[in-house]
Amino acid sequence: MRIMGVDYGDARTGIAMSDLLCSIVGSTTVIHSRRDDKTIAEIQKLIAQNAVTEIVVGLPKNMNGTEGPRADVCKEFAEKLKEATGLPVHMWDERRTTVEAHNILSAHNYHGQKRKNTVDAVAASLILEGYLAFRSR
Repeated sequence: MRIMGVDYGDARTGIAMSDLLCSIVGSTTVIHSRRDDKTIAEIQKLIAQNAVTEIVVGLPKNMNGTEGPRADVCKEFAEKLKEATGLPVHMWDERRTTVEAHNILSAHNYHGQKRKNTVDAVAASLILEGYLAFRSR
């Protein structure tokens, strides 16, 4: 049993996978696609390869807790993902995860294209870490 964290984006979607005990983030990757059908097909492959039983998708909220247009886009994607996979899909507040991901990458000297290709996977791992911490309480 594993849980998958998803940081959905227009061009890149970050993916993080928990370990088998669903206690820590085990691996990450990025799916490069601007098409939902291709992104979902890649996610389905990862689900099959990793025995994923649950998905958590980042929900971008404004700092005051309200939801804007981007939140609606992510909710629509999460619904498509739920229909395509048949798995439970949860939304998780992802405020500041991208900022934190950039800070983590800066601290480890990731810049330019290297950062651009990694930031979404780090953001997905932060979304998943938050969800796993919540589940363990």
